[in-house]
Parts: sequence; structure tokens; C-alpha cells
Amino acid sequence: MLEELRELYRYRELLWTLVLRELRVRYKNSYLGFFWSLIVPLVTVAVLTVVFKRVMGMVIPNYSAYVLAAFLPWMYFQTALLDSSQSVLAQIQLVKKVYFPREVLPLAAVLANLIHFVLALLVFFVYLLGYVRAPLMPGVVLLPVLVFFQTLLIAGLSLIISCLNVFYEDTKYIVSIGLQLMFYLVPVIYFSEQVYHAQLASPELQHWIYLVYHLNPIAMLMTAYRKILLPPITVQQIGAVQKQTFVSLPMDWGLLVVACVASVVIFVLGYAFFNRRKWDFAEQP
Repeated sequence: MLEELRELYRYRELLWTLVLRELRVRYKNSYLGFFWSLIVPLVTVAVLTVVFKRVMGMVIPNYSAYVLAAFLPWMYFQTALLDSSQSVLAQIQLVKKVYFPREVLPLAAVLANLIHFVLALLVFFVYLLGYVRAPLMPGVVLLPVLVFFQTLLIAGLSLIISCLNVFYEDTKYIVSIGLQLMFYLVPVIYFSEQVYHAQLASPELQHWIYLVYHLNPIAMLMTAYRKILLPPITVQQIGAVQKQTFVSLPMDWGLLVVACVASVVIFVLGYAFFNRRKWDFAEQP
């Protein structure tokens, strides 16, 4: 694996060229360009804010900021996986004719989305400090750490998915469906505290449900983004029968370490899997 990493480093200029091509192609002939990356999450968050605050009766100050803090990392995760799933197959004729490290194709898609994510975070901070007027939290120094481990997680999954999609083209459809379902299994539109207090089991089991829920590394990373970027908050949900209050829980650093370790393991396994199968790509019809 170290030899493949050294070769990837030697081809770093090709990787950067592909990243720039991804950025140019995505919004080619578009008047708004990069701003489409912001319009989609902003419109989605605006609709969610109306539904959850006005229809479902959730009393949360600055709800849109809390949704954006998790929705932007989720968009990075989702778009990078979908873009990279087709990256090798779309260039299969080039792969058959020219030698280069095949992993640059899915990694270029991931890095292009990483650049969009970083730009979106800058706009988020302008919104947070200029419009919401929320204080800058000390935990924001951990933001690069979260972005790094999320990128490792995405890169590992992208290598696996893009490789499988060459041999089994149903992969991209399965990934698309899986991402739609996972959106509701990670704390983007709701808070992880609501999972802890959900009346799914006895109070003794609530802690274990919360623990298992956050063993999903992307769920723990979404929770971590929200907790380092925004102050703790108490959620009140006013239903037709009763009023429920969900007090903010502190960051579970142990679960965050587990998520970071899982991200590294998934990257190593994904890279090893891709390298094992990448020379078979040229044999595909």
C-alpha cells in the first residue's frame, strides 16, 4: 500500500488537474456557478425550518443554523459518493489505453467536493456571525480535524463504490437509495438528543440505543459538527397531546474517537480493495 501511495504522490499534478476539471465541468455554462452549491442547501433548510417550526411545533431558536451545521457536511458526504461512483466507469476507455494510478479518478471527485464544502463553510460562518450573531465557539478549532476524518471516510467509501460500479453497474443505484435512507438515520433534520429521549424502549435501554446510533461514523461526525460550531440548546416540541423537552447532551469524546478510528480503517480497507481490483478494469467489455 505504501508503494501505491508513493506512486499517487508522483502523480499529484494529474490529480490536481482532474480536480480542476471537475470544478470547471460541474457548472459549465451556468450563470450562478458555485452558488448552486449553496442555493440547494439554503432552500432545503428554509423549507425544513417552516415545516419543523410552524407545522410540527418545535421551539428552537435559530433552527436553520443548527440544520445547516449538519446539512452542509451531509451534502459533502452525499455528493462526493454519488460523483465518485461513476468516476472510473465514465473514463473506462481512457483507463484501457493510458497508464496512470486509477485511484486518482474517484479521489479527484472527492477533493473537488471538499473544495465546495470548504467554500460553503466560509459562507456558513458569514451567516452565523453576521445574521444569527451566534458566538464563535472554542470547539471550532477542531473543525479541520472533523473535515480531515470525514474526508478519509468519504475517500475510503468512494474507492470501494467506484470499483464495484465498474463490475456491477447496479452499485450506483444501490448507493443512491442507501443515501436517501441514511439521510433519516443521521442527525441532520433532527437532534441526536431526540434519539436519546425517544420512547422506543425502556429508560435503561435509551443509553444503549444512543450508543449504537452513534457507532455509525457519519452520524457521530454530524453530531460533532453541530456541537463544536454552535452553543448547546434545549429543544422543545409542542405536540397535540403533550409538550416534550430535550436537554442538550455533552459531546461524547469516546464515540468521536471511535468514529475517527473507523474512518481511518475504512480508508485503508477501501484503498487496499481498490488496488487489488484496479488492474482488472481494462478487461471489462
